[in-house]
Amino acid sequence: MSFYDQLVQQTQAARGELLSVPIIQGALQGRVSAPAYLAFLTQAFHHVCHTVPLLQACKAALPPHHAWLNDAMDEYVEEERGHDEWILNDIRACGGDAEAVRQGPPGHATEVMVAYAYDTIARRNPLGFFGMVHVLEGTSVALALMAADQIQSGLNLPDTAFSYLRSHGTLDQEHTAHFELLMDRIEDPQDQADIVHAASAFYRLYADVFRSLPLPAAQAATTEAQPA
Repeated sequence: MSFYDQLVQQTQAARGELLSVPIIQGALQGRVSAPAYLAFLTQAFHHVCHTVPLLQACKAALPPHHAWLNDAMDEYVEEERGHDEWILNDIRACGGDAEAVRQGPPGHATEVMVAYAYDTIARRNPLGFFGMVHVLEGTSVALALMAADQIQSGLNLPDTAFSYLRSHGTLDQEHTAHFELLMDRIEDPQDQADIVHAASAFYRLYADVFRSLPLPAAQAATTEAQPA
C-alpha cells in the first residue's frame, strides 16, 4: 500500500469526526446563516494568511536529504499567494467589514491550529506540516463545491461572495493529485509516522474551528436538545 493510501486509511476516523461536526452537516443540507458564513470566512482568513509563511518556514527547515521537495514547496507558495485577499473580497461581498477582519484577532481554535503548525515545523518534524496540507486541502475537495451551492442558495448571496470557497475547491482537486505523488516519495518510517500524527491532530484542531462557529438558531436548538 502506498504511503498516501496509508495516510488516508490511518486518519479516516479523525476525518469522520470532522465531517460530523453539526455546522458542516447543516451547511451541506442548506441550513446555514449569514453570521455563520461570515464567521467561517473570518476564521479562514486568519489561518489562510499563514499558509505562505508556513510553507516558507517548512522549506527552510527541511533537512538536506529532503531538498527534492524544494521545487514543490516553491510551487505551493506561488499558488497560495493572495488567497487571503480572496477571502476578504468575499467578506465584502457579504456585507461584512473586511478591514476589521484583517486587523482583528483570530478565534482561539484558529490560533491554536496555526500555532500547532508552526510548532510542528520548528520542534517536531517539518514534514509534519504536510499533515495540515492533507487536512485542509482534502476537506476543501470534499466540502467546498457542494457546500458553496447550498450556502449560496440558502442565503441568496452573489457569486462574488464565493470566490475563495469555489476556487479553492477546484484548485485543491489539482493539489490533492500532486500531494499524493509527493507523499508516495516519503519512504522513511519516522517521517511517515510524523505526517500521520500531524494529520490526525489537524483533523481535531480544524474540527474545533468549525465547532467555534455560530450555528443557525434552529440547528442550535436541535443540537442542544440532543442527549449528551
